Amino acid sequence: MQLHILPFANRVKIDVNAFMSLEAPHAGQKPSADVTQAWINLMRAQQRVLGAIERDFKDAGMPPFGWYDVLWELARARDGRLRPFEIEERTLLAQYNLSRLIDRLEKEGLVERHTFDDDGRGRWVVMTEKGRGLRETMWEVYGRSIARHVGAKLPEADAAQLAGLLSKLA
Repeated sequence: MQLHILPFANRVKIDVNAFMSLEAPHAGQKPSADVTQAWINLMRAQQRVLGAIERDFKDAGMPPFGWYDVLWELARARDGRLRPFEIEERTLLAQYNLSRLIDRLEKEGLVERHTFDDDGRGRWVVMTEKGRGLRETMWEVYGRSIARHVGAKLPEADAAQLAGLLSKLA
């Protein structure tokens, strides 16, 4: 089972061995079969839906989902800027991947780095107008993908119930 979740776990920084341990940390008990199956289904659904969305981005000539994720967090941020560690906390990207991604976004003119302290070490990542435009264009593809790969498979009541259940894990 661990092999199936390793790609996802690496992206979201999960310690697979600790997470998949048979000991439930809060109760010293094994997870029930239903809890284990819920975990498996959650991981499979995440991989399949994200993979389908990535294909939709690629088919539309868009960059990968990670670009949207960073641009979305910058769009939501107060003053439209975040420090790199704040982006890392808000996205599914590990720090080593994030640094390279910010370099690529900057090279494409989608973000800029601004110094905020006297010694020049502290930096903000700020989205440019070009970055805002790309994020909006990507959302058109992403929104349709969510509707096709999630919304078309779940009635509204089920989607609301699933959202509520998943919020308990967030």
